[in-house]
Amino acid sequence: MRNLKVTLAYDGADLHGWQVQPGLPTVQGLLAEAIFRVIGEQVLPQGSGRTDAGVHALAQVASFAIASSIPAANLAKALNDLLPAAVRVANVEPVPDDFHARKSAHAKTYRYRMYRGAVCPPFLSRYVYHHPFPLDEAGMIEAASLMVGEHDFTSFAAVDRERNLPVGQAASHVRTIFGSEWRRDSDEMVYSVRGNGFLHHMVRNLVGTFLLVGKGTLTPCDLLRILEARDRSAAGATAPACGLYLVSVEY
Repeated sequence: MRNLKVTLAYDGADLHGWQVQPGLPTVQGLLAEAIFRVIGEQVLPQGSGRTDAGVHALAQVASFAIASSIPAANLAKALNDLLPAAVRVANVEPVPDDFHARKSAHAKTYRYRMYRGAVCPPFLSRYVYHHPFPLDEAGMIEAASLMVGEHDFTSFAAVDRERNLPVGQAASHVRTIFGSEWRRDSDEMVYSVRGNGFLHHMVRNLVGTFLLVGKGTLTPCDLLRILEARDRSAAGATAPACGLYLVSVEY
């Protein structure tokens, strides 16, 4: 058996997220089906994380083991011949047996794009969140910087009913954020965040809360109070999926 690492990009607008769902197009499902068609082996690629429906990826990472001796470069080409245009394999490479796309990851970077212009170009609308209304962008920049460090992000975590833990064991919501910043890029406000891990909907919930700062409903310092509350209802609404990208995974 060979353990392989696959790096892929995808346009998530018409996909139902990463994880396999019966009867629905997902990245994991499409990749598993393509692998089977190429080498006749049934495998379930393990991703670095589960992106939600509508979320995009510039460099998602998956891993799986196969018995086939097909060269990695040939497998990459064959997979791209079978996958829809919205999913592209950038690279396939052999890795040590103990490599796991999720468990071996040390850090991830996400980006959220918000279009601030009055009229969003039609060819951009699937890939940004359009918010043309007045915002205190300086306040949002200040609020984002307060997220750097090790914190309990319970207030920004959606309940993940699909995660099964042993009886009596609670999931840890403590994560370390290495960088968190908003910046202006022409007609867009772009949020970039890099951390050692992220909870379900965490980035989108952070963005939704930063928007409350931008609207004047919250102050930047309120973000610290929300962190300490460890209560999802204390934070803002979940921002739309269309603006979110998984940018990179570090090992």
